[in-house]
Amino acid sequence: MDEWTQDILGRLSEACEPSQVLAQISGAARQLGFEHCAYGLRTLVPFTRPKTLMFSTYDERWSRRYINAGYLQVDPTVVHGVHSGTPVVWSNEVFRDAPQMWDEARSFGLRVGWAQSVFEPDARVGMLTLARSGEPLTPAEMRAKDPLLQWLVITAHRAFCRLLGGSPLAGVEPLTARQVEVLRWTGDGKTSDEIACILCISKPTVDFHLRNAMAKLGASTKSSAAAFASRLGLLN
Repeated sequence: MDEWTQDILGRLSEACEPSQVLAQISGAARQLGFEHCAYGLRTLVPFTRPKTLMFSTYDERWSRRYINAGYLQVDPTVVHGVHSGTPVVWSNEVFRDAPQMWDEARSFGLRVGWAQSVFEPDARVGMLTLARSGEPLTPAEMRAKDPLLQWLVITAHRAFCRLLGGSPLAGVEPLTARQVEVLRWTGDGKTSDEIACILCISKPTVDFHLRNAMAKLGASTKSSAAAFASRLGLLN
């Protein structure tokens, strides 16, 4: 495993664009018994317009169909992936609510698949999918390959993030400890008067810290500032 992983890491370190990362991850996927791979990076803010970047070795006709049919919004593996880091194995049960998508995917030879997500504290989540046309994934195969699959999804995510950038935290001025504190209480539904009482400071002081936090986050209300900061992991 060490020689295999070091070889992949060496090649990825030389990658200068996402297509080169995809080529290296695709090669690793083939060594693990998968014909195709796909990687998607979703930024979960703004809440109403999350941005998703996708790269894959799938047939271009399927990739176009996937986008044009709006399958990104209904893909059950994506729905799972933005909420859980638990691996998901493709099955009829997984795709029971998206039967047309499942039928079309299989028509392009995408019949067996495995996917897992990696979460960043700055509201980004990346998901690696490996797929093949036959040979169902058995429990024995999953047990044998799990360490390599776990390593590959993290490695792919880091390599893509290095080149894609786009962290929502870029350009955001750090919050002070007091700003974090008042935003936490705001997120819990406390008013400025209540926060002042809890922290033993004046209401104008609470409002001062809230206004500054809102300005740093580009938020128009204290509630949206608390929600945005929470999603970015700034209140943890």
